Amino acid sequence: MKLLDTLERKLRPFAIPNLTLILLGAQAIGYVVVGSKPEQAADMVLIMNRVYAGEFWRLGTFLFIPPTTSAIFIFFALYLFWLMGTALEANWGHVRYTLYVLIAYLATLATAALVPDEAASAGFIGLSVYLAFAYLYPHFELMLFFILPVKIKYLAILAWIGIFFAFATGDWLIKGLTFASVANFFLFFGNDIVNRVFSGKRRMEWQARQLRQRNKPFHQCVICGATEKTHPKMDFRYCSKCEGSYEYCAEHLSTHEHVKNDQPESSRQDAGSPPSN
Repeated sequence: MKLLDTLERKLRPFAIPNLTLILLGAQAIGYVVVGSKPEQAADMVLIMNRVYAGEFWRLGTFLFIPPTTSAIFIFFALYLFWLMGTALEANWGHVRYTLYVLIAYLATLATAALVPDEAASAGFIGLSVYLAFAYLYPHFELMLFFILPVKIKYLAILAWIGIFFAFATGDWLIKGLTFASVANFFLFFGNDIVNRVFSGKRRMEWQARQLRQRNKPFHQCVICGATEKTHPKMDFRYCSKCEGSYEYCAEHLSTHEHVKNDQPESSRQDAGSPPSN
C-alpha cells in the first residue's frame, strides 16, 4: 500500500526496535508503582485537560498503567502481549510495527482531546495488537485455563463483537477509543480484506458455474427435450441420416423426420429442435 510505504520511509529513522519489550517494561514498572501507591494512578492517566495545564508526562505515563491489578492476570496479559507483539515485529520488521503502534497511540490521543475531561486508557492499543496477530495467525491456539485449546480466530470474532457493541452503546470516549483500536488495523489490512471479499465472490461464482456444468445434461433429444438426467434409463443416439448433429431419444430415433440441409430453415427447426417451453 503506497500510503503505508510512504509513512514507513518517513518513520524509519525514528523507529524503535524491540518496542514490545519496552512497552512490557513500562507496564511492569507501572504495575509495581500502582500496586504500592494506588493513588499514583491518578497522576498517570491520560486526561487532556491536565495535559493542557502543563502535566505533559501524562502523554507517556498512561502507557505504564497495567490492564489489571491482579497478579495472576497481569502475568498472562503481559505474556500474551509479548507473544503477539514480538510475532508482529518479526513478521513486519520494527519499522512497520512501530508505525502500527504509533497510529493506535495517536488515535488514542486524538480521542482524549475530543473528550478532554475524561481519562483515556491504553488498553485499546493492546487490543489493536491482538487483532492484527489474530488476522495474521488465525490458527494459532491458546490454551484456555491450561486445558481447552481454542484457535485465536474464534476469540477474535468475540473481540470484534465486543468492539461493535462498545461502539454502539458506549459514550463518546468509548466510541473514540474503539475507533482508535481499529483505525490502524483497517489501514494495514483494509485493502487485503476487500480483495479477499471480491476473491471469495469470484470463487463462489466459479463454483456456481462448475455446479451448473455438472448439472448440464450430456445427451438431449432434439424432439422432446428428454435428457439422461430426466430419463436415466433412456438410450440416446445420433441419427446418421440427418445432415448435422441431431441426437434423439429411443422413442424418436426412428419416427422423426430426417433433417436435410436443403430444407427451409423453418422445416429443419420443426424437424430437429426440442419443443419450446
